[in-house]
Amino acid sequence: MPIEGFVDYKRREYCNDIECPVQVMMNKKAQGSPDYNDLREICQENCLHTTYEFHHWLIEKGYLLVRPEER
Repeated sequence: MPIEGFVDYKRREYCNDIECPVQVMMNKKAQGSPDYNDLREICQENCLHTTYEFHHWLIEKGYLLVRPEER
């Protein structure tokens, strides 16, 4: 559930924004097809990008990482 006045990160938003070549190929396949799943496995096991790159993209796009206060 998004915080009022904010938007949640959408699945694969980063991948599409940077035009990751694997994501570009996945977008041309039917979701759930064998070809799509083979490409998805590349993302899951051997992503071409780093967490560092992803975090800097999030910061650049104005995303905030929040969690509820501990009780």
